[in-house]
Amino acid sequence: MINEPIDPRDAERHRAKMAKRKAVQDAEVASKNIEKGLLIVHSGPGKGKSTAAFGLALRMLGYGRTVGIVQFIKGAWHTGEKDAFAAFGNRVKWHTMGEGFTWETQDLARDKAAAERAFDKARELMDDPAVSLVILDELNIALRYEYLDLNDVIDVLTSRRPDLHVVITGRNAKPALIEAADLVTEMQLVKHHFAAGVKAQVGIEF
Repeated sequence: MINEPIDPRDAERHRAKMAKRKAVQDAEVASKNIEKGLLIVHSGPGKGKSTAAFGLALRMLGYGRTVGIVQFIKGAWHTGEKDAFAAFGNRVKWHTMGEGFTWETQDLARDKAAAERAFDKARELMDDPAVSLVILDELNIALRYEYLDLNDVIDVLTSRRPDLHVVITGRNAKPALIEAADLVTEMQLVKHHFAAGVKAQVGIEF
């Protein structure tokens, strides 16, 4: 389709409108002067919570930073993102600490012990000054099933060093965690191929 010529009057109105919008946007950006480590929560029933967190990890790595990743619930199955991050060597500290979802283990004591080990590792990474971003993948699930004490977790997160960014993923984020967070994104489910009988696939789900 060939674009029709733009009326000069329309072009001028558009330019003036965008100039006003730019002035408002520039003023808004200029008013923000706080720099701090963020506590970020990705929750909700929609797909993409962990994927979004790994995107932030990739962004940090692009700036030469070091990233720590702790997986709380997911078992030690093979994933493409783990292989991809391996290319960054010791700048990605990846720890899969879960033993599978609770319906797989069916062992409360074992699940709680695994979650406690994972959170110990998370504290270790958060205390490492070389690490700029820590991803606590599926921590929300561990909190939902009370594998960890919510108040203790929030105390650790809110007392972390001020320059550290932390991302937490998983459905059903606790209200107290949402309150403590700086940024919360709720992934909404609109449509999912799983409902149509499509299985988990390489490069999409793992």
